[in-house]
Amino acid sequence: MNRQNHKAAESQSTLSSLQVLDPSPVVSPSPSPSTLEKGNGDYFPSSDTASESSHPSLARSSTSTLGLSGVGGHGVVYYLTRLHKYSSYAIAPFLALHISNTSLLPLLTRSLPASDTYLLLTRPYYQSLLAEPLVVLAPILTHVTSGIALRLYRRHQLATRYGADTHTLRRRLAWPRLSGTSALGYALIPLVLGHAFVNRILPLYVDGGSSGVGLGYVAHGFARSPWSANLAYALLTGVGALHFVWGAARWMGWAPAQMSGVGQEAERRRRRRRWVVNAVSAVVAGLWMAGGLGVVGRGGETKGWLGRGYDALYRRIPVIGRWIIREDVSI
Repeated sequence: MNRQNHKAAESQSTLSSLQVLDPSPVVSPSPSPSTLEKGNGDYFPSSDTASESSHPSLARSSTSTLGLSGVGGHGVVYYLTRLHKYSSYAIAPFLALHISNTSLLPLLTRSLPASDTYLLLTRPYYQSLLAEPLVVLAPILTHVTSGIALRLYRRHQLATRYGADTHTLRRRLAWPRLSGTSALGYALIPLVLGHAFVNRILPLYVDGGSSGVGLGYVAHGFARSPWSANLAYALLTGVGALHFVWGAARWMGWAPAQMSGVGQEAERRRRRRRWVVNAVSAVVAGLWMAGGLGVVGRGGETKGWLGRGYDALYRRIPVIGRWIIREDVSI
């Protein structure tokens, strides 16, 4: 009986020591204009999906080899990111073959006719009726559209998160930060379109095909309009090499921003990694330019009826065609 009285006394003293608080609602702060204008980071998620950060159980769900299917719950960002990533892998074989034929082989052979032989032999693998849409067009279009869709969806997420449901608030909402790799990709779009138009679309439209277009056609363009051709090719190779190498580093987890750690030592490691990635980009761009500008660009002008045919093609370039290729009665 004494034991029960002792326990009751202890319970009473514990209850009396507790502080009684009146209930009060939790008020979420409304977004300020400065918050709306800041936005968030890059439009690529820091993890596989945005939902994985709020639902850790989804991060442990099993996925297939390509990471395109799993145990439900994956959102739009998850699939758009994978489309963007694996479409770049699909482009890689074509790029390796094309750059080898138009730059590396000329650098090795030092001969345009010898390099043209390899170009004509491998061209059917990516310019046939079935191969070109599957090997070239589909991966490039998927890569570009998924990247743009990711950026638009990230902005939509920001608008939903901050309640920007009016046109005025949406205009004040900042766009997601554009990473350097993404900026290089957007800069590369007009360069690739121009390259494809001059070397593929224009011959296809005028002559019905590009069977007569080889390295001699490119060399003729360099000889007839050296300033514009050298500038366009240098921009294409420089921007392309940086985008390809930095994109590959990101997908492989080698980008400096993906390195863990804090402090001065971690910052030094990130700086070294940045130098390494830039050095690899410079080597790729250097080899690409050495064959393209150093060999093909110095191949010289084509004379005779074939040269006149090349001139007729270049003059069909809209706006600048007749300016870069002027009439030459000596041909």
